[in-house]
Amino acid sequence: MALRGLFRCCRSTLHEPIVPKFCGVLNQGWLGHRIGAKRYLLSEDVIKLQDFQMKKLATAHLAGRSDGSYIDLWSRRLERNDLIQQDELKLLLHLCQSADDMAVARKAIYRFHAYNMNMGCDEFKFGPLFMRLCYEFGLEGMASVVLTDEKMRGFFSDTTSFNITLDMLFMKDSFRDALEVLRVMKKRGVGFNTDTHLLASGICYKLNTPEAYSICTDLMEDSHTKGHMIPRHAFCFTVALALRQNDIERAQYFFSKIINKSGRLCHNLRVLMLTRSGETREALSVLSAALKTKNPLFVKKAQFAAEVVDLLRQQSENTPRKKHVQKVVSQLEASGQVVHQSIDDMLCHSSNERRRMSLNLDERGSKRRVVRLPHTVLLSE
Repeated sequence: MALRGLFRCCRSTLHEPIVPKFCGVLNQGWLGHRIGAKRYLLSEDVIKLQDFQMKKLATAHLAGRSDGSYIDLWSRRLERNDLIQQDELKLLLHLCQSADDMAVARKAIYRFHAYNMNMGCDEFKFGPLFMRLCYEFGLEGMASVVLTDEKMRGFFSDTTSFNITLDMLFMKDSFRDALEVLRVMKKRGVGFNTDTHLLASGICYKLNTPEAYSICTDLMEDSHTKGHMIPRHAFCFTVALALRQNDIERAQYFFSKIINKSGRLCHNLRVLMLTRSGETREALSVLSAALKTKNPLFVKKAQFAAEVVDLLRQQSENTPRKKHVQKVVSQLEASGQVVHQSIDDMLCHSSNERRRMSLNLDERGSKRRVVRLPHTVLLSE
């Protein structure tokens, strides 16, 4: 049954990574345990953190409160078990300025949901708002716990809340926790969109276990059968994971589903698949074609990862094509078309089209990014 793995307990079955069956260069590269490259999988268009921070500043300006006194008032209200109105909760969330404030906000959303869960109050979705706050303050643990808490079922009924949480957990290398969030998302019937497919495939790729591989391929097969839109990058993650699991046939199958195979990542995956399947002549043809292609000055030449061409050289040892391979690779190196980025780096590199504001959650500590608005912008709100 498709996606059956998402309904199992993921935490107990995803602890051991698959051990590559190849030696030499493969053990040192991405087919081994090279999972250090990190990526913000979602764009600013999805996270909308910068817009959210602007609204927070404008709200604080209009409310005339930025010293934390409003949060103190809320703490006392929660102690008195006061009823919470929607607009009041919205204002509270927009005035949160620290992780301590978020502890108060967390109690407030629990109280609000407890009073309103049976009233069908759907005018405003608080889920993305709360998750953007967790994102801003680096509270991925809080986000995951609150999101998966059965007491809060119905409060986070939107896809965006889950996607933002998955992105946070991906950035912090909390892949097993992220897979648990995916399981809860599926169980509650929250729809998967293109961003979810990208996140799910990236998470499974990083986990690199047989169970994660089964979940990823089931998800991709199920979505493709239903005619859902699957982003190219999600297919690339799946192809790379299939290669890590030494399933070359499935890797080729999913690669065939990619409509537009142009681009550096697809070129590298193609050469890697051909080399791994023993089709070194075809792999060499791809490299040779990259040398002959005449691109305008403003168009980048095709580039290949050093580990990919090194693998081709290794596979060509003791074959009649050894000298030809060495010649082509040397020409590619001379023209700057061999790069030191690994396949993992390429998979986990934000493209220019999806570039967004960087928030380094690993080095956050007590720091957080503050959007500085011109004074005239605040006054115009």
